[in-house]
Amino acid sequence: MKKIKCLVVDDEELARTLLENYIGRLPQLELIQKCKDPIEANEVLQHKEINLLFLDIQMPELTGIQFLKTLKAKPAVIFTTAYSEYAVEGYSLDVTDYLLKPFSFERFLQAVNKASEWIRLQRADNQTINEGLINVNTPKEFILVKSEHKIHRLRLKDIIFIQSMREYVAYYTPNGRILSLQSLKGLEIDLPSSQFLRIHKSYIVAIEKVDTLEGNQIIIGKEKLPIGASYRERVLKKIF
Repeated sequence: MKKIKCLVVDDEELARTLLENYIGRLPQLELIQKCKDPIEANEVLQHKEINLLFLDIQMPELTGIQFLKTLKAKPAVIFTTAYSEYAVEGYSLDVTDYLLKPFSFERFLQAVNKASEWIRLQRADNQTINEGLINVNTPKEFILVKSEHKIHRLRLKDIIFIQSMREYVAYYTPNGRILSLQSLKGLEIDLPSSQFLRIHKSYIVAIEKVDTLEGNQIIIGKEKLPIGASYRERVLKKIF
């Protein structure tokens, strides 16, 4: 298996050294560089391939969360921090895991295993495209959803609708509901607009699953979902 190239970003030298030690114990990992701040890390990401980013949150000038929001192409990310209150915001940015300092090698290994599976799936998809089995212009058929320490390969055609539940989103499928720490806004951007439409601040629906329009509601099977006032014109134009 191709090694996972790692970048460590932390303003504390002891934290950088600990992560270097932990990374060195695992043959599947390769430490590319250690950085003391996001500015230095940004330069590395511009010029080197990085698959896994170990990112501290509380740093001078630019926090890890602020830095992550600036990145267009993100590697797998594991947050490392002494502040547990950042966990929910971190997961809403789709990070792979969250290590609370001080963390043991066992806990580090658990996070790496999750990230490794995520990277493996992404590499498999890229290889399929590169080998010409899927045309790059072909709409994607599935998304990867992290939920309860598992990664679900969720087919788009199985999604009925998605509901925002504060910091969580709930995917409703024929096989039940999957909860994930994500934002509806991010999904609205990532999901193909030809297949999905936001109808309310709290709902995205699969267009082909919509049965009926009833007043200010959309009916999908037995579910009645509200249409937000600001979304109504777009819903009528695109679905009805």
